[in-house]
Amino acid sequence: MTTAHKSLWQAANERVAPEGPNVRLTVPFFGVRDMQASLRFYQDGLGFTMTRSWEPDGRVRWCWLELDGAALMLQEFWKKGEHGDSPGPPEGPLAQGMSICFMCVDAITVYKQALAGGLTPSRPFVGNGLWVTNVTDPDGYRLEFESPTDVPEETVYTA
Repeated sequence: MTTAHKSLWQAANERVAPEGPNVRLTVPFFGVRDMQASLRFYQDGLGFTMTRSWEPDGRVRWCWLELDGAALMLQEFWKKGEHGDSPGPPEGPLAQGMSICFMCVDAITVYKQALAGGLTPSRPFVGNGLWVTNVTDPDGYRLEFESPTDVPEETVYTA
Protein backbone atom coordinates (compact mmCIF):
# COMPACT_ATOMS: atom_id res chain seq x y z
CA MET A 1 0.00 0.00 0.00
CA THR A 2 1.41 3.41 -0.91
CA THR A 3 1.39 6.40 1.45
CA ALA A 4 -1.21 8.10 -0.79
CA HIS A 5 -3.74 5.41 0.20
CA LYS A 6 -2.97 5.52 3.93
CA SER A 7 -4.45 7.90 6.42
CA LEU A 8 -2.08 10.58 7.69
CA TRP A 9 -2.17 8.79 11.05
CA GLN A 10 -0.95 5.57 9.42
CA ALA A 11 1.73 7.33 7.38
CA ALA A 12 3.03 9.32 10.36
CA ASN A 13 3.18 6.27 12.62
CA GLU A 14 4.58 3.78 10.12
CA ARG A 15 7.84 2.19 11.14
CA VAL A 16 10.50 2.95 8.54
CA ALA A 17 14.09 2.03 7.95
CA PRO A 18 16.62 3.99 10.06
CA GLU A 19 17.61 6.09 7.02
CA GLY A 20 14.01 7.34 6.62
CA PRO A 21 12.83 10.65 8.08
CA ASN A 22 12.42 10.86 11.83
CA VAL A 23 10.03 13.83 12.03
CA ARG A 24 7.25 13.29 9.50
CA LEU A 25 4.26 15.47 10.26
CA THR A 26 3.26 18.52 12.28
CA VAL A 27 -0.24 18.18 13.70
CA PRO A 28 -1.95 20.99 15.63
CA PHE A 29 -3.41 19.73 18.92
CA PHE A 30 -6.28 21.90 20.18
CA GLY A 31 -7.75 21.73 23.67
CA VAL A 32 -11.50 22.36 23.35
CA ARG A 33 -14.28 23.17 25.81
CA ASP A 34 -17.16 21.45 23.95
CA MET A 35 -16.19 18.49 21.78
CA GLN A 36 -19.61 18.21 20.12
CA ALA A 37 -19.55 21.88 19.03
CA SER A 38 -16.01 21.42 17.72
CA LEU A 39 -16.93 18.26 15.80
CA ARG A 40 -19.89 20.04 14.18
CA PHE A 41 -17.55 22.87 13.16
CA TYR A 42 -14.74 20.69 11.77
CA GLN A 43 -16.75 17.81 10.31
CA ASP A 44 -20.01 19.41 9.21
CA GLY A 45 -18.63 22.90 8.52
CA LEU A 46 -15.25 22.16 6.96
CA GLY A 47 -15.52 18.52 5.88
CA PHE A 48 -12.88 16.92 8.12
CA THR A 49 -13.15 13.16 8.73
CA MET A 50 -12.50 11.57 12.12
CA THR A 51 -10.02 8.73 11.63
CA ARG A 52 -9.15 8.02 15.30
CA SER A 53 -10.86 8.69 18.61
CA TRP A 54 -10.67 8.01 22.33
CA GLU A 55 -14.03 7.47 24.03
CA PRO A 56 -13.38 6.39 27.64
CA ASP A 57 -16.87 7.25 28.90
CA GLY A 58 -18.88 6.59 25.75
CA ARG A 59 -18.28 10.00 24.17
CA VAL A 60 -15.40 11.41 22.18
CA ARG A 61 -12.77 12.97 24.47
CA TRP A 62 -9.90 13.02 21.93
CA CYS A 63 -9.87 12.63 18.16
CA TRP A 64 -7.67 12.82 15.09
CA LEU A 65 -9.30 14.59 12.14
CA GLU A 66 -8.15 14.67 8.51
CA LEU A 67 -8.99 16.80 5.49
CA ASP A 68 -7.12 15.93 2.30
CA GLY A 69 -3.41 16.29 3.24
CA ALA A 70 -3.93 17.98 6.63
CA ALA A 71 -4.65 16.64 10.11
CA LEU A 72 -5.40 18.02 13.54
CA MET A 73 -6.21 16.66 16.96
CA LEU A 74 -8.87 17.81 19.41
CA GLN A 75 -9.08 16.96 23.09
CA GLU A 76 -11.86 18.12 25.37
CA PHE A 77 -10.77 19.64 28.65
CA TRP A 78 -11.99 17.76 31.71
CA LYS A 79 -14.32 19.84 33.86
CA LYS A 80 -12.93 20.85 37.26
CA GLY A 81 -12.83 17.76 39.49
CA GLU A 82 -14.30 15.54 36.76
CA HIS A 83 -11.14 13.47 36.34
CA GLY A 84 -9.01 13.17 39.45
CA ASP A 85 -7.70 16.57 40.43
CA SER A 86 -8.32 18.13 36.99
CA PRO A 87 -8.22 21.93 37.30
CA GLY A 88 -10.71 22.32 34.44
CA PRO A 89 -10.25 24.35 31.27
CA PRO A 90 -8.12 27.50 31.33
CA GLU A 91 -9.82 30.82 32.01
CA GLY A 92 -10.46 33.19 29.10
CA PRO A 93 -9.96 32.68 25.36
CA LEU A 94 -7.97 29.61 24.41
CA ALA A 95 -6.27 30.72 21.21
CA GLN A 96 -5.23 34.35 21.58
CA GLY A 97 -2.66 35.29 18.96
CA MET A 98 -2.51 31.86 17.35
CA SER A 99 -3.54 30.80 13.87
CA ILE A 100 -3.00 27.69 11.78
CA CYS A 101 -2.38 28.13 8.06
CA PHE A 102 -3.52 25.44 5.63
CA MET A 103 -1.86 25.78 2.22
CA CYS A 104 -4.39 24.74 -0.44
CA VAL A 105 -4.69 24.31 -4.17
CA ASP A 106 -7.83 26.49 -4.10
CA ALA A 107 -8.73 28.49 -0.96
CA ILE A 108 -11.86 29.87 -2.64
CA THR A 109 -13.25 26.32 -2.80
CA VAL A 110 -12.69 26.00 0.96
CA TYR A 111 -14.49 29.34 1.42
CA LYS A 112 -17.49 28.07 -0.56
CA GLN A 113 -17.52 24.73 1.32
CA ALA A 114 -17.39 26.53 4.68
CA LEU A 115 -20.34 28.75 3.66
CA ALA A 116 -22.28 25.67 2.53
CA GLY A 117 -21.46 24.04 5.88
CA GLY A 118 -23.07 26.91 7.77
CA LEU A 119 -19.86 28.67 8.82
CA THR A 120 -18.96 32.35 8.40
CA PRO A 121 -15.51 32.47 6.78
CA SER A 122 -13.94 35.80 5.87
CA ARG A 123 -14.37 36.97 2.29
CA PRO A 124 -11.26 35.83 0.37
CA PHE A 125 -8.71 38.49 -0.55
CA VAL A 126 -5.27 38.44 -2.16
CA GLY A 127 -2.27 39.09 0.05
CA ASN A 128 1.36 38.17 -0.59
CA GLY A 129 0.42 36.43 -3.85
CA LEU A 130 -2.12 34.21 -2.08
CA TRP A 131 -5.90 33.98 -1.89
CA VAL A 132 -6.62 34.10 1.85
CA THR A 133 -9.78 33.20 3.77
CA ASN A 134 -10.11 32.39 7.44
CA VAL A 135 -12.63 31.07 9.91
CA THR A 136 -12.54 30.87 13.70
CA ASP A 137 -13.56 27.70 15.52
CA PRO A 138 -15.80 27.60 18.64
CA ASP A 139 -12.79 27.94 20.95
CA GLY A 140 -11.23 30.87 19.11
CA TYR A 141 -8.63 28.99 17.04
CA ARG A 142 -8.16 30.89 13.78
CA LEU A 143 -7.82 28.70 10.70
CA GLU A 144 -6.40 30.32 7.57
CA PHE A 145 -6.72 28.72 4.15
CA GLU A 146 -4.41 30.08 1.46
CA SER A 147 -3.62 29.28 -2.16
CA PRO A 148 -1.22 30.78 -4.72
CA THR A 149 -2.58 33.20 -7.33
CA ASP A 150 -1.47 35.67 -9.99
CA VAL A 151 -4.46 37.94 -9.24
CA PRO A 152 -3.36 41.47 -8.19
CA GLU A 153 -2.68 42.19 -4.51
CA GLU A 154 -5.63 43.36 -2.39
CA THR A 155 -8.20 41.93 -4.80
CA VAL A 156 -11.34 40.86 -2.90
CA TYR A 157 -13.40 37.89 -4.05
CA THR A 158 -16.81 39.09 -5.22
CA ALA A 159 -18.77 36.04 -6.41
